Amino acid sequence: MPKLAANLHFLFQELPFLDRFEAAAASGFRGVECLNPYEAPADAIAERLRRHGLTLALFNLPSGDREKGERGLAALPGREAAFLADLERAFGYARATGGKRLHVLSGLWPAGHDKSEGEAVLVANLRRGADLAAREGLELLIEPINPRDIPGYFLNTPQQAAAILAKVGRANVRLQLDLYHCQIVAGDLATHIRGLLPLIAHVQIAGVPERHEPDRGEVNFIYLLELLDALGYDGWVGCEYRPAAATAAGLGWARRWGIGG
Repeated sequence: MPKLAANLHFLFQELPFLDRFEAAAASGFRGVECLNPYEAPADAIAERLRRHGLTLALFNLPSGDREKGERGLAALPGREAAFLADLERAFGYARATGGKRLHVLSGLWPAGHDKSEGEAVLVANLRRGADLAAREGLELLIEPINPRDIPGYFLNTPQQAAAILAKVGRANVRLQLDLYHCQIVAGDLATHIRGLLPLIAHVQIAGVPERHEPDRGEVNFIYLLELLDALGYDGWVGCEYRPAAATAAGLGWARRWGIGG
Protein backbone atom coordinates (compact mmCIF):
# COMPACT_ATOMS: atom_id res chain seq x y z
CA MET A 1 0.00 0.00 0.00
CA PRO A 2 1.58 3.30 -1.06
CA LYS A 3 2.38 5.85 1.65
CA LEU A 4 0.88 9.00 0.16
CA ALA A 5 2.21 12.38 1.31
CA ALA A 6 0.44 15.67 0.62
CA ASN A 7 2.61 18.36 -0.91
CA LEU A 8 1.52 21.39 1.08
CA HIS A 9 2.67 23.88 -1.52
CA PHE A 10 0.46 22.29 -4.18
CA LEU A 11 -2.49 20.91 -2.20
CA PHE A 12 -4.81 22.82 0.17
CA GLN A 13 -3.68 26.19 -1.16
CA GLU A 14 -7.11 27.53 -0.27
CA LEU A 15 -5.78 27.63 3.32
CA PRO A 16 -2.87 29.46 5.00
CA PHE A 17 0.29 27.36 5.01
CA LEU A 18 0.24 26.25 8.65
CA ASP A 19 -3.45 25.33 8.44
CA ARG A 20 -2.74 22.90 5.60
CA PHE A 21 -1.24 20.38 8.04
CA GLU A 22 -4.59 19.89 9.75
CA ALA A 23 -6.38 19.67 6.40
CA ALA A 24 -3.97 17.01 5.18
CA ALA A 25 -4.43 14.93 8.31
CA ALA A 26 -8.21 15.31 8.17
CA SER A 27 -8.12 13.97 4.61
CA GLY A 28 -6.27 10.85 5.73
CA PHE A 29 -2.68 11.73 4.85
CA ARG A 30 -0.03 10.62 7.33
CA GLY A 31 2.84 12.34 5.59
CA VAL A 32 3.45 15.76 4.08
CA GLU A 33 6.15 17.39 1.99
CA CYS A 34 7.06 21.06 1.56
CA LEU A 35 8.77 23.10 -1.12
CA ASN A 36 9.42 26.11 1.09
CA PRO A 37 9.04 25.39 4.80
CA TYR A 38 11.07 28.52 5.51
CA GLU A 39 7.97 30.69 5.22
CA ALA A 40 7.13 29.54 8.76
CA PRO A 41 9.33 29.03 11.84
CA ALA A 42 10.67 25.50 12.22
CA ASP A 43 9.16 25.10 15.70
CA ALA A 44 5.71 26.09 14.38
CA ILE A 45 5.91 23.40 11.72
CA ALA A 46 7.14 20.88 14.29
CA GLU A 47 4.16 21.68 16.51
CA ARG A 48 1.68 21.13 13.65
CA LEU A 49 3.32 17.84 12.76
CA ARG A 50 3.05 16.61 16.35
CA ARG A 51 -0.49 17.85 16.82
CA HIS A 52 -1.79 16.10 13.72
CA GLY A 53 0.35 12.96 13.81
CA LEU A 54 2.15 13.72 10.56
CA THR A 55 5.59 12.83 9.22
CA LEU A 56 7.56 15.38 7.22
CA ALA A 57 8.53 13.08 4.36
CA LEU A 58 10.56 15.58 2.34
CA PHE A 59 11.41 19.25 2.11
CA ASN A 60 13.53 21.40 -0.17
CA LEU A 61 16.70 23.29 0.57
CA PRO A 62 16.28 27.03 0.13
CA SER A 63 16.13 27.92 -3.56
CA GLY A 64 18.52 30.89 -3.44
CA ASP A 65 17.46 34.44 -4.24
CA ARG A 66 13.75 34.02 -4.90
CA GLU A 67 13.36 37.61 -6.14
CA LYS A 68 15.82 36.82 -8.92
CA GLY A 69 14.00 33.61 -9.76
CA GLU A 70 16.76 31.27 -8.62
CA ARG A 71 15.92 27.56 -8.45
CA GLY A 72 18.71 26.33 -6.24
CA LEU A 73 22.47 26.70 -6.14
CA ALA A 74 24.04 23.25 -6.05
CA ALA A 75 25.33 23.21 -9.65
CA LEU A 76 26.30 26.87 -9.88
CA PRO A 77 30.01 27.77 -9.94
CA GLY A 78 30.92 30.44 -7.42
CA ARG A 79 27.90 29.81 -5.18
CA GLU A 80 29.44 27.04 -3.08
CA ALA A 81 29.55 29.06 0.16
CA ALA A 82 25.89 30.07 -0.23
CA PHE A 83 24.97 26.44 -0.88
CA LEU A 84 26.62 25.35 2.37
CA ALA A 85 24.84 28.13 4.26
CA ASP A 86 21.50 27.00 2.83
CA LEU A 87 22.34 23.43 3.77
CA GLU A 88 22.95 24.43 7.38
CA ARG A 89 19.66 26.31 7.43
CA ALA A 90 17.87 23.20 6.18
CA PHE A 91 19.60 21.10 8.85
CA GLY A 92 18.04 23.33 11.49
CA TYR A 93 14.57 22.62 10.09
CA ALA A 94 15.35 18.91 9.94
CA ARG A 95 16.39 18.86 13.60
CA ALA A 96 13.22 20.65 14.67
CA THR A 97 10.75 18.70 12.52
CA GLY A 98 12.27 15.24 12.32
CA GLY A 99 12.43 15.43 8.53
CA LYS A 100 15.07 13.06 7.17
CA ARG A 101 15.13 13.73 3.42
CA LEU A 102 16.19 17.02 1.85
CA HIS A 103 15.77 17.85 -1.82
CA VAL A 104 18.86 19.62 -3.17
CA LEU A 105 17.89 21.98 -6.00
CA SER A 106 20.49 22.04 -8.76
CA GLY A 107 19.65 25.48 -10.15
CA LEU A 108 19.25 27.13 -13.54
CA TRP A 109 21.96 26.75 -16.18
CA PRO A 110 22.68 29.28 -18.96
CA ALA A 111 21.55 28.10 -22.39
CA GLY A 112 24.34 27.01 -24.66
CA HIS A 113 26.92 26.61 -21.89
CA ASP A 114 28.71 23.30 -21.39
CA LYS A 115 27.20 21.50 -18.41
CA SER A 116 30.45 19.76 -17.49
CA GLU A 117 31.50 22.59 -15.18
CA GLY A 118 28.12 22.57 -13.46
CA GLU A 119 28.26 18.80 -13.07
CA ALA A 120 31.65 19.03 -11.36
CA VAL A 121 30.31 21.66 -8.96
CA LEU A 122 27.17 19.64 -8.26
CA VAL A 123 29.15 16.47 -7.56
CA ALA A 124 31.55 18.31 -5.23
CA ASN A 125 28.70 20.03 -3.37
CA LEU A 126 26.80 16.78 -2.97
CA ARG A 127 29.85 14.97 -1.63
CA ARG A 128 30.57 17.74 0.87
CA GLY A 129 26.90 18.02 1.76
CA ALA A 130 26.49 14.27 2.14
CA ASP A 131 29.30 14.07 4.67
CA LEU A 132 27.71 16.86 6.71
CA ALA A 133 24.23 15.34 6.35
CA ALA A 134 25.49 11.94 7.50
CA ARG A 135 26.38 13.46 10.88
CA GLU A 136 22.74 14.53 11.16
CA GLY A 137 21.34 11.18 10.00
CA LEU A 138 19.93 12.78 6.84
CA GLU A 139 19.66 11.95 3.15
CA LEU A 140 20.11 14.39 0.28
CA LEU A 141 18.04 13.87 -2.87
CA ILE A 142 18.36 15.17 -6.41
CA GLU A 143 15.42 15.41 -8.79
CA PRO A 144 15.34 15.57 -12.59
CA ILE A 145 12.86 18.29 -13.62
CA ASN A 146 11.50 18.68 -17.13
CA PRO A 147 12.61 21.83 -19.02
CA ARG A 148 9.04 22.70 -19.99
CA ASP A 149 7.99 23.43 -16.40
CA ILE A 150 11.31 25.01 -15.41
CA PRO A 151 13.18 26.18 -18.52
CA GLY A 152 16.92 26.06 -17.99
CA TYR A 153 16.90 23.74 -14.98
CA PHE A 154 20.26 21.96 -14.81
CA LEU A 155 19.09 18.42 -14.09
CA ASN A 156 16.52 17.06 -16.53
CA THR A 157 16.69 13.30 -17.09
CA PRO A 158 16.82 10.21 -14.89
CA GLN A 159 19.92 9.09 -16.78
CA GLN A 160 21.71 12.35 -16.00
CA ALA A 161 20.77 12.01 -12.33
CA ALA A 162 21.93 8.39 -12.15
CA ALA A 163 25.30 9.33 -13.66
CA ILE A 164 25.76 12.10 -11.09
CA LEU A 165 24.83 9.79 -8.22
CA ALA A 166 27.42 7.30 -9.43
CA LYS A 167 30.08 10.02 -9.38
CA VAL A 168 29.03 11.27 -5.95
CA GLY A 169 29.33 7.79 -4.49
CA ARG A 170 27.62 8.48 -1.16
CA ALA A 171 24.98 6.13 0.24
CA ASN A 172 22.96 9.04 1.64
CA VAL A 173 22.64 10.85 -1.71
CA ARG A 174 19.78 9.34 -3.66
CA LEU A 175 17.14 9.93 -6.32
CA GLN A 176 13.86 11.78 -6.03
CA LEU A 177 11.87 10.38 -8.96
CA ASP A 178 8.94 12.56 -9.95
CA LEU A 179 7.00 10.45 -12.43
CA TYR A 180 5.32 13.55 -13.89
CA HIS A 181 8.69 14.97 -14.94
CA CYS A 182 9.96 11.55 -16.01
CA GLN A 183 6.99 11.00 -18.32
CA ILE A 184 7.57 14.34 -20.05
CA VAL A 185 11.30 13.89 -20.67
CA ALA A 186 11.62 10.12 -21.04
CA GLY A 187 8.36 8.13 -20.79
CA ASP A 188 8.58 4.35 -20.29
CA LEU A 189 7.81 4.84 -16.60
CA ALA A 190 7.56 1.22 -15.48
CA THR A 191 10.95 0.42 -17.00
CA HIS A 192 12.49 3.48 -15.36
CA ILE A 193 11.04 2.47 -11.99
CA ARG A 194 12.44 -1.04 -12.26
CA GLY A 195 15.87 0.11 -13.41
CA LEU A 196 16.25 2.99 -10.96
CA LEU A 197 14.68 1.35 -7.90
CA PRO A 198 17.97 0.91 -5.98
CA LEU A 199 18.59 4.66 -6.26
CA ILE A 200 15.07 5.86 -5.40
CA ALA A 201 14.39 7.37 -1.97
CA HIS A 202 11.23 9.32 -2.78
CA VAL A 203 8.59 9.27 -5.55
CA GLN A 204 6.21 12.01 -6.66
CA ILE A 205 3.16 11.88 -8.90
CA ALA A 206 0.85 14.16 -10.87
CA GLY A 207 -1.34 13.78 -13.93
CA VAL A 208 0.30 14.39 -17.30
CA PRO A 209 0.21 16.79 -19.10
CA GLU A 210 -1.82 19.30 -17.05
CA ARG A 211 -0.31 18.35 -13.66
CA HIS A 212 -3.75 17.85 -12.12
CA GLU A 213 -4.96 14.85 -10.11
CA PRO A 214 -3.17 11.58 -10.93
CA ASP A 215 -6.35 10.00 -12.33
CA ARG A 216 -6.41 12.62 -15.10
CA GLY A 217 -4.29 12.43 -18.22
CA GLU A 218 -2.19 9.90 -20.04
CA VAL A 219 -0.54 7.94 -17.19
CA ASN A 220 -2.04 4.93 -15.38
CA PHE A 221 -0.87 5.75 -11.86
CA ILE A 222 -2.87 2.93 -10.26
CA TYR A 223 -0.74 0.49 -12.23
CA LEU A 224 2.49 2.30 -11.30
CA LEU A 225 1.66 2.50 -7.59
CA GLU A 226 0.81 -1.20 -7.58
CA LEU A 227 4.11 -1.85 -9.36
CA LEU A 228 6.03 0.07 -6.68
CA ASP A 229 4.31 -2.07 -4.04
CA ALA A 230 5.14 -5.26 -5.91
CA LEU A 231 8.79 -4.22 -6.18
CA GLY A 232 8.98 -3.61 -2.43
CA TYR A 233 9.30 0.16 -2.49
CA ASP A 234 8.47 1.34 1.03
CA GLY A 235 9.17 5.07 0.74
CA TRP A 236 6.75 7.95 0.46
CA VAL A 237 4.85 8.95 -2.67
CA GLY A 238 4.42 12.70 -2.75
CA CYS A 239 1.22 14.11 -4.26
CA GLU A 240 2.69 17.12 -6.02
CA TYR A 241 -0.12 18.12 -8.32
CA ARG A 242 -2.32 21.15 -8.90
CA PRO A 243 -5.91 20.34 -7.96
CA ALA A 244 -8.32 21.08 -10.77
CA ALA A 245 -10.70 22.59 -8.20
CA ALA A 246 -10.73 22.45 -4.38
CA THR A 247 -8.23 19.91 -3.06
CA ALA A 248 -10.71 17.76 -1.14
CA ALA A 249 -13.05 17.52 -4.12
CA GLY A 250 -10.34 15.86 -6.19
CA LEU A 251 -9.15 13.21 -3.73
CA GLY A 252 -11.43 10.45 -4.99
CA TRP A 253 -8.53 8.90 -6.91
CA ALA A 254 -6.84 8.07 -3.56
CA ARG A 255 -9.87 6.70 -1.72
CA ARG A 256 -8.75 3.09 -2.23
CA TRP A 257 -5.72 3.96 -0.07
CA GLY A 258 -7.65 5.66 2.72
CA ILE A 259 -7.34 9.25 1.52
CA GLY A 260 -10.27 11.59 1.05
CA GLY A 261 -12.88 9.76 3.11
